[in-house]
Amino acid sequence: MSSIYRELGIEPIINAAGTVSAYSGNLMHPEVTDAMNQASRSFVIMEELHLAAGKRIAELIGVPAAHACASATAGIALVGAAAITGTDRQLVRRLPHVEGLKHEMIVQTSHRMGYDQAIEISGCRFVEVEPNADALAAAITDKTAGIWYVFSWGLIGPAIPLPEVAEIAHARGVPLLVDAASELPPMSNLHRYLNEGADLVIFSGGKGLRGPQSSGLVIGRPDLVEACRLNDSPNASIGRGMKMGKEEIVGLVKAVEIYMNRDHEADMMVWDRRVQYIIDQVSSIPTVKAWRQLPYGDGQLFPHVAMTWDINSVEVSYQEFFDQMLGGTPRIMPQQYKDPMRNHEEQIRLHVHTLQEGQEALIARRTREVLGA
Repeated sequence: MSSIYRELGIEPIINAAGTVSAYSGNLMHPEVTDAMNQASRSFVIMEELHLAAGKRIAELIGVPAAHACASATAGIALVGAAAITGTDRQLVRRLPHVEGLKHEMIVQTSHRMGYDQAIEISGCRFVEVEPNADALAAAITDKTAGIWYVFSWGLIGPAIPLPEVAEIAHARGVPLLVDAASELPPMSNLHRYLNEGADLVIFSGGKGLRGPQSSGLVIGRPDLVEACRLNDSPNASIGRGMKMGKEEIVGLVKAVEIYMNRDHEADMMVWDRRVQYIIDQVSSIPTVKAWRQLPYGDGQLFPHVAMTWDINSVEVSYQEFFDQMLGGTPRIMPQQYKDPMRNHEEQIRLHVHTLQEGQEALIARRTREVLGA
């Protein structure tokens, strides 16, 4: 592992917790870092770079328009701003002061989550409705800037299907904005939400795409994508501090190019092999149950190992397992999880798509040691 972190007094981790921002997301392809290094050696006009990068990404994916931004969370703030201001530069300068402007964002109660605070940076205010089509339609007023819709493996409550929400929104001239930050793979999700009626869709650049961690992507309706760009750096706007460097923009373009041309079935075979190896190694431990699992929902479909055991027999609690894995050598970061679909059963999950080749063997060995096999 890189010594650059040890020079700072930090010991790197083996990341078996998945593409989590707190654990530095995903690893970039060498071609991405090479592109970023090349970008660092020249000056450019940032407006020209943003426009060119957006055009190139849209062409690669096959969508009407795209804008590179400083993270999916930055994208959330920008689409909220875009819904308020459109491409009116005077309104861009007004934010977050929204007096007299449409600024309410309708959201289903089941779609509230910790990250949506970012949309309020723009001046938007949420109006919550129950997952009922009539209630949603009735909530639309002359103050409505847009409808907010979230796809995430962590949201399992009832929700109105996206195409139905799109029909309601568009009948009233209201844009439909979708947070799909973690919803890759499958690659088809890059088109699915737009095909189902979304006007703007946000993806993380540092998760499934394996671009820079400080990158995100907004795709969709050209006028609203342009409104996102106007509300973003380097313009004097609420997005000024959400600055993407030239290196991150170029890195994201390269990451998208690789993703669109990658053999995703081959990747899945590698991940499944790692999952099965860990399952084979730990299943012989008394009372341990381990199985292949995919996240709930239709995105972030990385196979991982889910694992439970009888803590009275093994005499190791889930917290003790976590602490010993992280405190050992090498440091391994598993995921602790209480599964709402299994009566909030406590689990340890071991994600393999963030591993480097051979690290599944280290994880299996340490798991056996910690659980006393």
